[in-house]
Amino acid sequence: MANIYNNAKVDLTTTGNTTIYTTPSGSRAIIKNILVSDDSGSGDSITMTVTDASSAVFSLFKTKAIASNATTEMITQPIILLENEILKAQAATGGRLHVVVSLLEINRD
Repeated sequence: MANIYNNAKVDLTTTGNTTIYTTPSGSRAIIKNILVSDDSGSGDSITMTVTDASSAVFSLFKTKAIASNATTEMITQPIILLENEILKAQAATGGRLHVVVSLLEINRD
């Protein structure tokens, strides 16, 4: 069993639903923090979801406002992702938001 400190980063260049991180098979992930930064000077909003192994979608944040030229810490407590679960984000406007997720991946093999 290995513990791997990791991060996942994405520039939300479109308004499409974008995968940020997928937990590998045989692993669990503990998300320590999720930072969302607006670099456009206009502000925007973000929706974040988790898709489980059965393809059910669960909302973490629905149209959460991110202030102009600001960084927002999205969570106050860790989030656990099981194997093959997918963390996704969708911006209201493309080209304004960056997302950085810090996590601990625990390989169970």
